[in-house]
Amino acid sequence: MGQLLNVNEYVAGIKSADISILSRAITLCESSLPAHTEMAQQIINQLYGLSGNSLRLGITGVPGVGKSSFIECFGKHLVAKGHRLAVLAIDPSSSISKGSILGDKTRMEELSKLEQVYIRPSPSSGHLGGIAKSTYQTMLLCEAAGFDYIIIETVGVGQSETMVHNLCDFFLLLMLAGAGDELQGIKRGIMEMADSILITKADGTNIEKSKLAQLEYKNALHLMPATESGWIPEVLTASSTENKGMDAVFNLIERYKNFSVTTGYFKQNRQRQKVALFKELLQQKIVDRFYNEHRQTLAKTIEKLESNEMDLIEALNLNASLK
Repeated sequence: MGQLLNVNEYVAGIKSADISILSRAITLCESSLPAHTEMAQQIINQLYGLSGNSLRLGITGVPGVGKSSFIECFGKHLVAKGHRLAVLAIDPSSSISKGSILGDKTRMEELSKLEQVYIRPSPSSGHLGGIAKSTYQTMLLCEAAGFDYIIIETVGVGQSETMVHNLCDFFLLLMLAGAGDELQGIKRGIMEMADSILITKADGTNIEKSKLAQLEYKNALHLMPATESGWIPEVLTASSTENKGMDAVFNLIERYKNFSVTTGYFKQNRQRQKVALFKELLQQKIVDRFYNEHRQTLAKTIEKLESNEMDLIEALNLNASLK
């Protein structure tokens, strides 16, 4: 992390869009050390008034759907439109080092070289919801640094990864054509939250399959409950390798923003998100504090479980009474 600056130096650096200082401040947010956590909160408190002015785009999809390729292609399109883009790529964490496995920055090589773009890979560190614990703070700091478009890329699709929906204004679900699972029931929960579905890799011999998948998803969406916003989700196709469909995606997101701002849902949704995030993050903090306060007792219990000195249910009942 290097030598710590004082809070005012971090604040001044972020206000002036100093990427080095922004990165160091985000590292403070990711740290589990109490002193770093306190300093990070002081920085955010001073910058909070400068946040909230971006369009927050959540992107998810199964591994191999081409999330990084799409973000690189779409990101360059955003820069050409005059936007400053921050990409928060939530990577799976190594069970050994707890560090990031995929390293999205290396997979968005062209995008990462652009001056108007900041890419921050963050390990999920085992947290459910598909986002890192510090993602919300990171997003606020990026907004304070002047990035007006935030993309949050999640690990993948699953019922435990829906927390990203409480961070974004527009939720984009990427899907593959011809994978044999277009209407698979396990995706229903994700599809119900999606503001749009994008069929990726719609090029070459896959074009016809993509058109068929587009029609199937359109039909499937008609069977879904009405969205809370009143917006009717659309299904688009795109090719990152051929740079096709990016303008259609951009225009769709703009139409959604105009729609939700006009109806008042945009502001209402962000207020709802704050409450949902508060509950989720509070639960995480309570669990973290419990483990920290009872580290030794829990370690002894685990030893007894491993040596078959204690039954699992007995161990649970014993530790459930800890305060």
